[in-house]
Amino acid sequence: MSSLRASLVTWLLCGLIYPLALTGLGQWCFPFQANGSLERGPSGAVIGSRLIGQQWNGPAWFHGRPSATMTSDPSDPAKTVAAPYNAASSAGSNLGPLSKTLMERIARDHKALERAQPELVGRPLPSDMLTASASGLDPDISPANAALQAGRVARARGLPVADVKMLLDRYTTNRNLRIFGEPRVNVLILNLALQRAYPKP
Repeated sequence: MSSLRASLVTWLLCGLIYPLALTGLGQWCFPFQANGSLERGPSGAVIGSRLIGQQWNGPAWFHGRPSATMTSDPSDPAKTVAAPYNAASSAGSNLGPLSKTLMERIARDHKALERAQPELVGRPLPSDMLTASASGLDPDISPANAALQAGRVARARGLPVADVKMLLDRYTTNRNLRIFGEPRVNVLILNLALQRAYPKP
């Protein structure tokens, strides 16, 4: 009987009271973060989360780092196919530096970057410009990565590069408490600010 009472008390505390208390505290103190840090468009529709990377196509946008997430192949459930930024299947590729598949993918992406931005030919690139994160959903890129994309974005929008770089500086987040982590740029926040300041033609 005592074990039954202990189980009931534990269930009430850990399975009901504790989760409800934390949920209520989160909604009261940090409602934006507790609800997924969602960004909404002018119509109120959700267009993304600050916490999850997403695909940005076209030269007029800053692009996030590559994503190695996968999903089931619709034609053969026993196989998988690439599905960038698939939040239901967060994972890295688990391919090491000796992987031929990884080297070929990086080489293809490198060539595609150089075709889109000839000024990058022969230049050393930040690692996050060609490699995926461990989750495949990283919403941030390094300031160095973003700075190399500024010229392409400026050309696509008919802007001086200096204007785009000034916006980039404004939306660069420094280390937490000046010592933890690395400086970073949230791609969703930057692209939304870019669209507000310089609407895409």
